[in-house]
Amino acid sequence: MEEITRRGLAGRAVLGTAGLAAAPWAQAAPASQALNTLAKAKGFVGFGSCAGGGAEEFASSFNDEAVRAIHRRECGILVCENETKWVALRPNQKEYNFYLADRMVDFAESNGMLMRGHTLLWQKTQYFPKWLMNYDFGTRPATEAERLLRDHISTVCATFGSRIFSYDVVNEAVDEVTGEMRQTPFTRYLGDQTIDICFDAAQKAAPHAKLVYNDYMGWGPNSARHRDGVLKLLARLKANKATVHHLGVQSHIGPGTNPESQGPNSFSDADQAAWKQFLDAVVAMDLRLVLTEFDVGERGTPASISERDQFMADLARRYLDFMFAYRQTDYLMAWGMMDHYSWLQNFGKRPDGMIKRPSLYDDNYQPKPLREAIADAFRNAPPRV
Repeated sequence: MEEITRRGLAGRAVLGTAGLAAAPWAQAAPASQALNTLAKAKGFVGFGSCAGGGAEEFASSFNDEAVRAIHRRECGILVCENETKWVALRPNQKEYNFYLADRMVDFAESNGMLMRGHTLLWQKTQYFPKWLMNYDFGTRPATEAERLLRDHISTVCATFGSRIFSYDVVNEAVDEVTGEMRQTPFTRYLGDQTIDICFDAAQKAAPHAKLVYNDYMGWGPNSARHRDGVLKLLARLKANKATVHHLGVQSHIGPGTNPESQGPNSFSDADQAAWKQFLDAVVAMDLRLVLTEFDVGERGTPASISERDQFMADLARRYLDFMFAYRQTDYLMAWGMMDHYSWLQNFGKRPDGMIKRPSLYDDNYQPKPLREAIADAFRNAPPRV
């Protein structure tokens, strides 16, 4: 029986409060203009963001009271950036550690926010805990692989219960270059049924939850195989009567970490035609859409902050207007609210050495044109169905 603890990381994860009196605060928008309020007025489930850490440290942004205040004002949904992934929850094969995730779920609950779960299986082995990569599956490896998967998913879902309303059940299962399933220790013994098992286990352990397949396919021509692979996976899941409700469209748009996959920066008519063909095929399977990890990359953009911010806001507005025109799009999640804490800061520096500006708020906790572009997109969105 695995040990479940909520203590082990308390020492390094205590909420930071020192020096908060000196922190600059954002101008608070009227409650009627908060992004979550604007979203719900059009029938969306809401607007939200991840909180947590970057590549090196868990929960760093969540330790910043000024960032938490922005979440309270703007968000009706919260998701952990790292704290509900295997690598955070499973320090070894015998223990679970829920401390970091618990305090974020508590924060969401105490502030009237819905909570998403991310992710029950991230299908990239570089993000597996080391013990899992070296796990001994024994003399009946397929049986043990399925047991391990189901045990993890049922334990996580049972721990949070109805406090989490939706799960990214599987994240990034399709290779963006080949369009085929990524190979892991689980697929070695279970093949493509790995994904079916995850959705089945999640449905049984969290029958109340909306279940999501989440991926970062884009509209560019070099992402065609990725799109086709995702459609093939979704079609197979539906044919096998797996319970899957949403496609999570990560929406790391703009010239960022995967420019060859995401596509050109203009989101032109040609870009939109390729993207529409893909999304039409998704909704034709009776699947809904959620935008799960929105931010705007900026590779190759000018040094001028005003020019850069305007380019990114304009691109975001074109993209969101397009996505919100799909009445099957249920909500938008930003992948962080403040530039300094963005994961993109960990993936290469700008040639001019300036900080990247992919998020809604700058390092002085002030809203940027990107935030206003999102507000306008919600205001102009057609009502949901």
